[in-house]
Amino acid sequence: MKKTYILILISLIFLGNTMKAQEENSEKETFGFLKDYVNRIVNDTVSQEKSQFFFYPVIGYRPETGIEFGVAPLYVYYAKEDTSNRLSEINAYGFMTLKSQYGLRVDHAIYSDKDKWFFLGDLNFEQFPLKYYGIGNDVPEDNIALVDATQIRIRERVLRRLAENFYLGLETDFVSLRNVSFEDPDSNQNVDFPLPFGAEGTTNLGLGLGLVFDQRRNVLNERDAFFSEVAFLDYNTFWKSDVEFSSVISDTRFFKSFNKRNVLAMQLMGEFNFGGDIPFNQLSQMGGENIMRGYFRGRFRDENQIAAQVEYRMLPLDLGFSKRLGATVFAGVGDVFSEWNELEMKEVKWAAGVGARFLLFQQKDVYLRFDYAITPDENGFYIGVGEAF
Repeated sequence: MKKTYILILISLIFLGNTMKAQEENSEKETFGFLKDYVNRIVNDTVSQEKSQFFFYPVIGYRPETGIEFGVAPLYVYYAKEDTSNRLSEINAYGFMTLKSQYGLRVDHAIYSDKDKWFFLGDLNFEQFPLKYYGIGNDVPEDNIALVDATQIRIRERVLRRLAENFYLGLETDFVSLRNVSFEDPDSNQNVDFPLPFGAEGTTNLGLGLGLVFDQRRNVLNERDAFFSEVAFLDYNTFWKSDVEFSSVISDTRFFKSFNKRNVLAMQLMGEFNFGGDIPFNQLSQMGGENIMRGYFRGRFRDENQIAAQVEYRMLPLDLGFSKRLGATVFAGVGDVFSEWNELEMKEVKWAAGVGARFLLFQQKDVYLRFDYAITPDENGFYIGVGEAF
Protein backbone atom coordinates (compact mmCIF):
# COMPACT_ATOMS: atom_id res chain seq x y z
CA MET A 1 0.00 0.00 0.00
CA LYS A 2 2.87 2.38 0.80
CA LYS A 3 4.31 1.82 -2.68
CA THR A 4 0.93 2.56 -4.12
CA TYR A 5 0.67 5.80 -2.12
CA ILE A 6 4.21 6.77 -3.13
CA LEU A 7 3.45 6.10 -6.80
CA ILE A 8 0.24 8.10 -6.54
CA LEU A 9 2.09 10.95 -4.82
CA ILE A 10 4.84 10.97 -7.46
CA SER A 11 2.20 10.86 -10.20
CA LEU A 12 0.33 13.78 -8.64
CA ILE A 13 3.52 15.83 -8.27
CA PHE A 14 4.48 15.06 -11.86
CA LEU A 15 0.99 15.84 -13.09
CA GLY A 16 0.90 19.05 -11.05
CA ASN A 17 4.25 20.19 -12.44
CA THR A 18 3.13 19.29 -15.96
CA MET A 19 -0.13 21.21 -15.57
CA LYS A 20 1.73 24.16 -14.06
CA ALA A 21 4.15 24.18 -16.98
CA GLN A 22 1.26 23.95 -19.43
CA GLU A 23 -0.53 26.81 -17.66
CA GLU A 24 2.65 28.91 -17.76
CA ASN A 25 3.09 28.12 -21.46
CA SER A 26 -0.58 28.85 -22.08
CA GLU A 27 -0.28 32.16 -20.25
CA LYS A 28 2.83 33.02 -22.26
CA GLU A 29 1.06 32.08 -25.49
CA THR A 30 -2.01 34.10 -24.53
CA PHE A 31 0.09 37.09 -23.51
CA GLY A 32 2.14 36.76 -26.68
CA PHE A 33 -1.01 36.61 -28.81
CA LEU A 34 -2.52 39.66 -27.10
CA LYS A 35 0.76 41.56 -27.36
CA ASP A 36 1.03 40.71 -31.06
CA TYR A 37 -2.63 41.62 -31.65
CA VAL A 38 -2.31 45.00 -29.91
CA ASN A 39 0.94 45.67 -31.77
CA ARG A 40 -0.74 44.97 -35.11
CA ILE A 41 -3.56 47.41 -34.24
CA VAL A 42 -1.47 50.16 -32.68
CA ASN A 43 1.37 50.07 -35.18
CA ASP A 44 -0.67 48.70 -38.12
CA THR A 45 2.04 46.26 -39.16
CA VAL A 46 -0.20 44.55 -41.74
CA SER A 47 0.58 45.49 -45.33
CA GLN A 48 -2.14 47.16 -47.40
CA GLU A 49 -3.07 44.16 -49.56
CA LYS A 50 -3.48 41.76 -46.62
CA SER A 51 -6.84 41.18 -44.95
CA GLN A 52 -7.36 42.44 -41.41
CA PHE A 53 -9.59 41.35 -38.54
CA PHE A 54 -10.41 43.55 -35.57
CA PHE A 55 -12.41 42.60 -32.48
CA TYR A 56 -13.18 45.07 -29.72
CA PRO A 57 -15.56 45.51 -26.76
CA VAL A 58 -17.97 48.45 -26.72
CA ILE A 59 -19.64 50.40 -23.93
CA GLY A 60 -21.97 52.88 -25.56
CA TYR A 61 -25.23 54.73 -25.38
CA ARG A 62 -28.12 54.98 -27.82
CA PRO A 63 -31.44 56.73 -27.31
CA GLU A 64 -33.16 53.43 -28.17
CA THR A 65 -31.45 51.37 -25.50
CA GLY A 66 -29.64 53.57 -22.99
CA ILE A 67 -26.29 52.17 -21.86
CA GLU A 68 -25.31 49.05 -23.77
CA PHE A 69 -22.44 46.57 -23.68
CA GLY A 70 -21.32 44.84 -26.82
CA VAL A 71 -18.63 43.27 -28.93
CA ALA A 72 -17.87 44.28 -32.51
CA PRO A 73 -15.79 42.20 -34.93
CA LEU A 74 -14.70 43.72 -38.24
CA TYR A 75 -13.12 42.03 -41.27
CA VAL A 76 -11.76 44.01 -44.22
CA TYR A 77 -10.01 42.69 -47.31
CA TYR A 78 -9.28 43.10 -51.02
CA ALA A 79 -10.44 40.30 -53.32
CA LYS A 80 -7.43 38.13 -54.21
CA GLU A 81 -5.29 40.58 -52.18
CA ASP A 82 -5.34 42.91 -55.18
CA THR A 83 -5.49 46.58 -54.11
CA SER A 84 -6.83 47.54 -57.54
CA ASN A 85 -10.09 45.95 -56.33
CA ARG A 86 -12.36 47.85 -53.98
CA LEU A 87 -12.10 47.35 -50.23
CA SER A 88 -14.69 44.86 -48.91
CA GLU A 89 -15.95 44.83 -45.33
CA ILE A 90 -17.98 42.60 -43.03
CA ASN A 91 -19.00 44.33 -39.81
CA ALA A 92 -20.93 42.84 -36.89
CA TYR A 93 -22.18 44.06 -33.54
CA GLY A 94 -23.74 42.05 -30.72
CA PHE A 95 -25.07 43.85 -27.64
CA MET A 96 -27.07 43.68 -24.45
CA THR A 97 -28.27 46.45 -22.15
CA LEU A 98 -29.14 47.06 -18.53
CA LYS A 99 -32.80 46.92 -19.58
CA SER A 100 -32.51 43.24 -20.62
CA GLN A 101 -32.40 44.19 -24.29
CA TYR A 102 -30.19 42.33 -26.72
CA GLY A 103 -29.55 42.06 -30.42
CA LEU A 104 -27.20 41.32 -33.29
CA ARG A 105 -26.42 43.35 -36.39
CA VAL A 106 -24.28 42.22 -39.34
CA ASP A 107 -23.69 44.37 -42.40
CA HIS A 108 -21.44 43.88 -45.39
CA ALA A 109 -20.26 45.45 -48.63
CA ILE A 110 -18.44 42.78 -50.64
CA TYR A 111 -16.85 43.29 -54.05
CA SER A 112 -15.68 40.33 -56.13
CA ASP A 113 -12.47 40.29 -58.16
CA LYS A 114 -12.42 43.12 -60.74
CA ASP A 115 -15.58 44.42 -59.03
CA LYS A 116 -17.82 42.35 -61.32
CA TRP A 117 -20.21 41.48 -58.50
CA PHE A 118 -21.33 43.62 -55.57
CA PHE A 119 -23.07 42.15 -52.51
CA LEU A 120 -24.54 44.77 -50.19
CA GLY A 121 -26.74 43.97 -47.23
CA ASP A 122 -27.42 43.77 -43.52
CA LEU A 123 -29.02 41.49 -40.97
CA ASN A 124 -30.71 42.67 -37.77
CA PHE A 125 -32.01 40.60 -34.89
CA GLU A 126 -33.44 42.48 -31.93
CA GLN A 127 -35.32 41.53 -28.79
CA PHE A 128 -36.23 44.48 -26.64
CA PRO A 129 -39.00 46.99 -25.89
CA LEU A 130 -38.97 50.25 -27.84
CA LYS A 131 -40.71 53.51 -27.12
CA TYR A 132 -43.70 54.05 -29.39
CA TYR A 133 -45.01 57.59 -29.93
CA GLY A 134 -47.57 56.99 -32.67
CA ILE A 135 -47.58 57.66 -36.41
CA GLY A 136 -46.90 60.97 -38.15
CA ASN A 137 -45.55 64.30 -36.95
CA ASP A 138 -48.41 65.15 -34.62
CA VAL A 139 -47.30 62.81 -31.84
CA PRO A 140 -46.79 63.58 -28.12
CA GLU A 141 -43.44 64.46 -26.59
CA ASP A 142 -43.59 61.39 -24.35
CA ASN A 143 -44.03 57.87 -25.64
CA ILE A 144 -47.52 56.43 -25.40
CA ALA A 145 -46.46 52.78 -25.25
CA LEU A 146 -43.59 50.35 -24.93
CA VAL A 147 -43.55 47.82 -27.75
CA ASP A 148 -41.90 44.56 -26.81
CA ALA A 149 -41.22 42.24 -29.74
CA THR A 150 -38.79 39.95 -31.52
CA GLN A 151 -37.75 41.32 -34.89
CA ILE A 152 -35.62 39.85 -37.65
CA ARG A 153 -34.78 41.85 -40.75
CA ILE A 154 -32.54 40.71 -43.60
CA ARG A 155 -31.95 43.01 -46.56
CA GLU A 156 -29.66 41.87 -49.37
CA ARG A 157 -28.64 43.16 -52.79
CA VAL A 158 -26.93 40.94 -55.36
CA LEU A 159 -25.70 43.28 -58.09
CA ARG A 160 -23.85 42.68 -61.36
CA ARG A 161 -21.70 45.34 -63.01
CA LEU A 162 -23.12 46.40 -66.38
CA ALA A 163 -20.63 49.16 -67.16
CA GLU A 164 -18.00 51.10 -65.26
CA ASN A 165 -19.48 51.89 -61.81
CA PHE A 166 -23.01 50.82 -62.88
CA TYR A 167 -24.63 47.81 -61.17
CA LEU A 168 -28.03 46.17 -61.60
CA GLY A 169 -29.48 43.27 -59.66
CA LEU A 170 -31.92 41.64 -57.28
CA GLU A 171 -32.97 43.30 -54.03
CA THR A 172 -34.65 41.37 -51.23
CA ASP A 173 -36.04 42.41 -47.86
CA PHE A 174 -37.30 39.91 -45.28
CA VAL A 175 -39.01 41.29 -42.16
CA SER A 176 -40.49 39.23 -39.34
CA LEU A 177 -42.09 40.70 -36.22
CA ARG A 178 -43.30 38.27 -33.57
CA ASN A 179 -44.32 38.12 -29.88
CA VAL A 180 -45.62 41.70 -29.99
CA SER A 181 -47.10 43.46 -26.98
CA PHE A 182 -48.04 47.12 -26.43
CA GLU A 183 -47.78 48.16 -22.79
CA ASP A 184 -48.50 51.39 -20.99
CA PRO A 185 -45.12 52.95 -20.05
CA ASP A 186 -46.36 53.87 -16.56
CA SER A 187 -48.54 50.96 -15.46
CA ASN A 188 -47.04 48.10 -17.55
CA GLN A 189 -50.62 47.18 -18.43
CA ASN A 190 -52.08 46.83 -21.93
CA VAL A 191 -52.67 50.17 -23.63
CA ASP A 192 -56.21 51.47 -24.08
CA PHE A 193 -55.86 53.10 -27.53
CA PRO A 194 -56.44 51.48 -30.96
CA LEU A 195 -53.36 49.53 -31.99
CA PRO A 196 -51.67 50.32 -35.32
CA PHE A 197 -51.83 48.01 -38.30
CA GLY A 198 -49.42 45.11 -37.85
CA ALA A 199 -49.56 45.17 -34.06
CA GLU A 200 -50.34 41.45 -33.99
CA GLY A 201 -47.06 40.74 -35.82
CA THR A 202 -46.38 40.08 -39.50
CA THR A 203 -43.84 38.32 -41.72
CA ASN A 204 -43.20 39.89 -45.10
CA LEU A 205 -40.85 39.34 -48.03
CA GLY A 206 -40.09 42.08 -50.52
CA LEU A 207 -38.56 41.30 -53.93
CA GLY A 208 -37.44 43.79 -56.52
CA LEU A 209 -34.67 45.41 -58.51
CA GLY A 210 -31.89 47.80 -57.62
CA LEU A 211 -29.85 50.14 -59.80
CA VAL A 212 -26.60 51.41 -58.32
CA PHE A 213 -23.96 53.86 -59.50
CA ASP A 214 -20.94 53.42 -57.25
CA GLN A 215 -17.58 55.18 -57.55
CA ARG A 216 -16.50 54.36 -54.00
CA ARG A 217 -13.26 52.53 -53.34
CA ASN A 218 -13.62 52.40 -49.56
CA VAL A 219 -17.19 52.17 -48.20
CA LEU A 220 -15.93 52.74 -44.64
CA ASN A 221 -14.28 56.08 -45.43
CA GLU A 222 -14.75 57.48 -48.91
CA ARG A 223 -12.96 60.70 -49.78
CA ASP A 224 -13.80 61.55 -53.39
CA ALA A 225 -16.70 59.75 -55.12
CA PHE A 226 -20.38 59.67 -56.03
CA PHE A 227 -22.84 56.94 -55.01
CA SER A 228 -26.52 56.55 -55.83
CA GLU A 229 -28.96 53.68 -55.33
CA VAL A 230 -32.58 53.43 -56.43
CA ALA A 231 -34.47 50.32 -55.34
CA PHE A 232 -38.01 49.04 -55.92
CA LEU A 233 -39.41 46.37 -53.60
CA ASP A 234 -42.77 44.63 -53.84
CA TYR A 235 -44.21 42.88 -50.78
CA ASN A 236 -46.78 40.42 -52.04
CA THR A 237 -48.91 37.58 -50.68
CA PHE A 238 -47.92 35.64 -53.81
CA TRP A 239 -44.57 34.91 -52.12
CA LYS A 240 -46.17 34.35 -48.73
CA SER A 241 -46.07 37.88 -47.33
CA ASP A 242 -48.82 38.71 -44.84
CA VAL A 243 -49.47 42.07 -46.51
CA GLU A 244 -49.24 43.72 -49.93
CA PHE A 245 -47.56 47.05 -50.60
CA SER A 246 -44.60 48.50 -52.52
CA SER A 247 -41.59 50.56 -51.55
CA VAL A 248 -39.15 52.82 -53.40
CA ILE A 249 -35.86 53.69 -51.70
CA SER A 250 -33.42 56.31 -52.93
CA ASP A 251 -29.97 56.92 -51.41
CA THR A 252 -27.53 59.41 -52.95
CA ARG A 253 -24.13 60.33 -51.51
CA PHE A 254 -21.46 62.79 -52.61
CA PHE A 255 -17.89 62.99 -51.31
CA LYS A 256 -15.46 65.79 -52.18
CA SER A 257 -11.86 65.89 -50.97
CA PHE A 258 -10.26 69.33 -50.68
CA ASN A 259 -6.81 68.02 -49.77
CA LYS A 260 -5.31 64.91 -48.20
CA ARG A 261 -7.10 65.59 -44.93
CA ASN A 262 -10.44 67.35 -45.33
CA VAL A 263 -13.56 65.88 -46.90
CA LEU A 264 -17.06 67.25 -47.45
CA ALA A 265 -19.68 64.48 -47.43
CA MET A 266 -23.39 64.85 -48.24
CA GLN A 267 -26.32 62.44 -48.35
CA LEU A 268 -29.94 62.65 -49.53
CA MET A 269 -32.21 59.75 -48.62
CA GLY A 270 -35.84 59.03 -49.41
CA GLU A 271 -38.16 56.13 -48.58
CA PHE A 272 -41.66 55.96 -50.03
CA ASN A 273 -44.29 53.28 -49.32
CA PHE A 274 -47.54 52.93 -51.23
CA GLY A 275 -50.17 50.54 -52.65
CA GLY A 276 -51.61 49.06 -49.47
CA ASP A 277 -51.57 48.97 -45.69
CA ILE A 278 -48.05 49.15 -44.23
CA PRO A 279 -47.30 47.48 -40.87
CA PHE A 280 -46.19 50.01 -38.26
CA ASN A 281 -42.73 48.43 -38.01
CA GLN A 282 -42.15 48.84 -41.77
CA LEU A 283 -43.18 52.47 -42.00
CA SER A 284 -40.37 54.92 -42.80
CA GLN A 285 -38.65 55.54 -39.47
CA MET A 286 -36.54 58.58 -38.72
CA GLY A 287 -33.29 58.37 -36.77
CA GLY A 288 -30.56 55.87 -35.96
CA GLU A 289 -26.78 55.76 -35.97
CA ASN A 290 -26.36 56.63 -39.65
CA ILE A 291 -28.73 59.47 -40.59
CA MET A 292 -30.56 61.96 -38.35
CA ARG A 293 -28.28 60.88 -35.53
CA GLY A 294 -29.60 61.89 -32.11
CA TYR A 295 -33.13 60.63 -32.78
CA PHE A 296 -33.64 56.96 -32.03
CA ARG A 297 -34.92 55.05 -35.00
CA GLY A 298 -38.71 55.25 -34.94
CA ARG A 299 -39.13 58.44 -32.90
CA PHE A 300 -41.14 59.66 -35.91
CA ARG A 301 -42.63 57.25 -38.43
CA ASP A 302 -45.01 57.47 -41.39
CA GLU A 303 -45.49 56.15 -44.92
CA ASN A 304 -42.75 58.35 -46.39
CA GLN A 305 -39.55 60.05 -45.33
CA ILE A 306 -37.02 62.50 -46.77
CA ALA A 307 -33.78 63.25 -44.94
CA ALA A 308 -30.49 64.94 -45.79
CA GLN A 309 -27.21 65.41 -43.96
CA VAL A 310 -23.86 67.08 -44.47
CA GLU A 311 -20.62 66.27 -42.70
CA TYR A 312 -17.20 67.92 -42.73
CA ARG A 313 -14.43 65.46 -41.93
CA MET A 314 -10.89 66.32 -40.84
CA LEU A 315 -9.13 62.97 -41.24
CA PRO A 316 -6.64 63.25 -39.70
CA LEU A 317 -6.25 66.49 -37.78
CA ASP A 318 -3.03 68.40 -38.31
CA LEU A 319 -1.81 68.05 -34.72
CA GLY A 320 1.90 67.47 -35.20
CA PHE A 321 2.24 64.88 -32.42
CA SER A 322 -0.16 62.36 -34.03
CA LYS A 323 -1.46 61.50 -37.49
CA ARG A 324 -4.15 59.12 -36.24
CA LEU A 325 -6.65 61.49 -34.62
CA GLY A 326 -9.49 63.10 -36.53
CA ALA A 327 -12.71 65.03 -36.01
CA THR A 328 -16.00 65.75 -37.75
CA VAL A 329 -18.95 68.12 -37.54
CA PHE A 330 -22.32 67.19 -39.00
CA ALA A 331 -25.91 68.34 -39.34
CA GLY A 332 -29.08 66.86 -40.77
CA VAL A 333 -32.69 67.72 -41.55
CA GLY A 334 -35.61 65.44 -42.31
CA ASP A 335 -39.31 64.76 -42.04
CA VAL A 336 -41.86 61.97 -42.27
CA PHE A 337 -45.24 62.37 -43.97
CA SER A 338 -48.22 60.53 -45.41
CA GLU A 339 -49.05 62.85 -48.32
CA TRP A 340 -46.78 65.26 -50.18
CA ASN A 341 -48.97 68.22 -49.29
CA GLU A 342 -48.20 67.54 -45.62
CA LEU A 343 -44.58 68.60 -46.05
CA GLU A 344 -44.13 71.90 -44.21
CA MET A 345 -40.98 73.76 -43.19
CA LYS A 346 -42.24 74.19 -39.63
CA GLU A 347 -42.46 70.41 -39.25
CA VAL A 348 -38.91 69.69 -40.46
CA LYS A 349 -36.73 68.06 -37.81
CA TRP A 350 -33.05 68.86 -37.32
CA ALA A 351 -30.04 67.21 -35.75
CA ALA A 352 -26.39 68.25 -35.35
CA GLY A 353 -23.27 67.01 -33.68
CA VAL A 354 -19.53 66.50 -33.50
CA GLY A 355 -17.34 63.43 -33.68
CA ALA A 356 -13.88 62.21 -32.77
CA ARG A 357 -11.92 59.74 -34.88
CA PHE A 358 -9.03 57.31 -34.37
CA LEU A 359 -7.23 55.88 -37.40
CA LEU A 360 -7.61 52.15 -36.86
CA PHE A 361 -6.08 50.73 -40.04
CA GLN A 362 -3.54 53.18 -41.43
CA GLN A 363 -2.87 51.24 -44.62
CA LYS A 364 -6.59 51.02 -45.45
CA ASP A 365 -7.73 54.45 -44.19
CA VAL A 366 -10.35 53.05 -41.78
CA TYR A 367 -11.30 55.03 -38.66
CA LEU A 368 -13.00 54.21 -35.37
CA ARG A 369 -15.71 56.82 -34.83
CA PHE A 370 -17.26 58.42 -31.75
CA ASP A 371 -20.24 60.68 -32.52
CA TYR A 372 -22.30 62.87 -30.21
CA ALA A 373 -25.51 64.27 -31.67
CA ILE A 374 -28.10 66.69 -30.29
CA THR A 375 -31.74 67.24 -31.30
CA PRO A 376 -34.66 69.22 -29.84
CA ASP A 377 -35.85 65.94 -28.29
CA GLU A 378 -32.78 64.21 -26.89
CA ASN A 379 -29.13 63.46 -27.52
CA GLY A 380 -27.29 60.37 -28.74
CA PHE A 381 -23.78 58.92 -28.47
CA TYR A 382 -22.57 56.41 -31.05
CA ILE A 383 -19.46 54.23 -31.44
CA GLY A 384 -18.62 52.31 -34.59
CA VAL A 385 -16.06 51.45 -37.22
CA GLY A 386 -16.24 53.46 -40.42
CA GLU A 387 -18.10 56.66 -41.19
CA ALA A 388 -21.87 56.99 -40.80
CA PHE A 389 -22.25 57.09 -44.61
